[in-house]
Amino acid sequence: MKILVINAGSSSVKYQLIDMANDTVLAKGQCDRIGIAGGNFKHKVPGREDYKIDVDMKNHGEAVSLVVKTLASKEHGVISSMDEINAVGHRVLHGGEKFSGSVIVDDKVIEAIEECCELGPLHNPHNLTGIRACQEIMPGTPQVAVFDTGFHQTMPDYAYLYALPYEYYEKYKIRRYGFHGTSHRYVSMRTAKFLNKDPKDLKIVTCHLGNGSSIAAVDGGKCLDTTMGVTPLEGIMMGTRCGSIDPAIVPLLMKKENLTPDQIDTIMNKKSGILGVSQVTSDNRDIEQGAKEGNKRYQLIENMLCHQLTKYIGGFAAAMGGIDAVVFTGGIGENNPHYRARVAEKLGFMGAKLDEEMNLKAVRTSVEYDISAADSTPKILVIPTNEELMIAKDTYELCK
Repeated sequence: MKILVINAGSSSVKYQLIDMANDTVLAKGQCDRIGIAGGNFKHKVPGREDYKIDVDMKNHGEAVSLVVKTLASKEHGVISSMDEINAVGHRVLHGGEKFSGSVIVDDKVIEAIEECCELGPLHNPHNLTGIRACQEIMPGTPQVAVFDTGFHQTMPDYAYLYALPYEYYEKYKIRRYGFHGTSHRYVSMRTAKFLNKDPKDLKIVTCHLGNGSSIAAVDGGKCLDTTMGVTPLEGIMMGTRCGSIDPAIVPLLMKKENLTPDQIDTIMNKKSGILGVSQVTSDNRDIEQGAKEGNKRYQLIENMLCHQLTKYIGGFAAAMGGIDAVVFTGGIGENNPHYRARVAEKLGFMGAKLDEEMNLKAVRTSVEYDISAADSTPKILVIPTNEELMIAKDTYELCK
């Protein structure tokens, strides 16, 4: 069975075609600048030279059509025809309280995703566009929606509710939802397999660290708590997002700077975090290099990140009543041994110890690593995430 995984953004479509017989990625790529002049298309097949072209795509339908045609083309394809694509799995950001798992898309599902657009205005409309484009291009092929929020629906009410007037939860469903759920689920499952343990017997803190970052407490295979909230803005500081701040800062800045709600939202989501503090870059690789060269502001950012990481990991360990493993994943989590070492040192009070050689080895690799010392409690692991494979597996289970 071959599954096409689609991740549709505002002006992009990322894709992977995965053969579920052996979980092999047959091809992957990306359409960029959809609906914008200067569009481009990149297509990669393992063992072949990358295929890249400049091409304008008026809409997501044209982009998906280009993807499917390329996958089935004689020169660059990996299948003989579109009919070999058995199902399509879509990443959808926000499922609200409506979805605790992945579902086959029908009219009622589309209506429910539309209703969640208010909670995920930056992502859900574009995710829907990707679904509709695939329905148009492949009308007889099953479509599956896999929600970023789904894994976190096991949180108890005392973890997901905010101390606001309860009527706002009843009227508007204002509550913690959490994101990166597909990644946290995949990584926690791989952790149990790596440790040869039943997920039900493990207390794990998973750290998905990248341009967007979140941390989750996974107790017995289920999410107990997570750092992101109603939107992906809450929690640890990120590339351009401020993370958790005193809510009173919002009206204060609005008054001081004469800002509209949309303007303060843009500041918190797109002009804050690493970019806001550095005032130069949102790329953590720049921060890491600059800090080594003595840049005080970049060193401050590293101190802030490591402090917040330690605080959340320690807090989640306390909330679960213990911890068996701390897991790092995502672009920063997988490739920044400096942060991992600093956090492990701060967690020494709970028995965490790092194997320095293994920590340095676990960089820019797709291999899973145990970077903890032999006598470390908890285990400290680096588990590369694979959200696309998780989406494909959910799609396969629903459509096989």
